[in-house]
Amino acid sequence: MKILVTGFDPFGGEKVNPSYEAVKLLPPTIAGAEIIKLEVPTIFSKCGSVVEQTIQQYQPDVVLNVGQAGRRSQVTVEKVAINFVDAKIPDNDGKKPSGVSVQDKGETAYFATIPINAMVENVIKHGLPCAVSYTAGSFVCNYLMYTVLYMIAQSYPNIRAGFIHVPLEAGQVIGKPDGTAFMSRGDIAKSLEYAIEAIVTGKNVKNGSK
Repeated sequence: MKILVTGFDPFGGEKVNPSYEAVKLLPPTIAGAEIIKLEVPTIFSKCGSVVEQTIQQYQPDVVLNVGQAGRRSQVTVEKVAINFVDAKIPDNDGKKPSGVSVQDKGETAYFATIPINAMVENVIKHGLPCAVSYTAGSFVCNYLMYTVLYMIAQSYPNIRAGFIHVPLEAGQVIGKPDGTAFMSRGDIAKSLEYAIEAIVTGKNVKNGSK
């Protein structure tokens, strides 16, 4: 099995993005599955094509996109992506689309096809906080999750896909208000590893519910 795991580059004035920094710490294989790592630009117009090019190159069995969610205190596995964009800040290309669809001909929403509950349970089993999330937001993270699930529905029916949001890492909260949530980079990476382990051992599902 091959699993493509992506993380974003820094955006919004941050110097690092823990999504890709944690991905870089993943071992080359997890539960026997080969891990392919990819940094994705935080740009609406480019992120999907970068992922699809890598899908075509490596033919993975699973695509797991990872992104930063600054207000979250734990790793969260996303259940659904919506066909809607409402950017509150510009992307890394200076674009700030609002009130538009991700795909004009796409469904209202797509559910993750990875075993999200099993992923959450496996992370918690190893002593790290984790939860299911029912909103991937309306910025580039949701855009990429929706785009990948849409392209898979259209062209890659044998690939499973989903999205994980991770908190800020410790160094990012320096100078931010007291109480700003964060996790260590190492704990984020371990959470991803345990989540991926559950993907390898879990079953293919239509709605991401198992």
